[in-house]
Amino acid sequence: MIGLSIFLGMIGGPQIIIIVLVVLLLFGGRKIPELMRGLGSGIKEFKKASKDDEKSIDESTKEKKE
Repeated sequence: MIGLSIFLGMIGGPQIIIIVLVVLLLFGGRKIPELMRGLGSGIKEFKKASKDDEKSIDESTKEKKE
């Protein structure tokens, strides 16, 4: 991973444009909204699960104190 960051350096505007163009060429314009919807729902589920875990940890620490 360190070697990759040394190879790429700091990612700027031109690099992001190249990455976007490559993604467009690989997946096409029609598939990208589906991919983003899936990514968004995955992030939403991850946040929900982390909040649930945080609540259960808080509840278990309260029970131990009592």
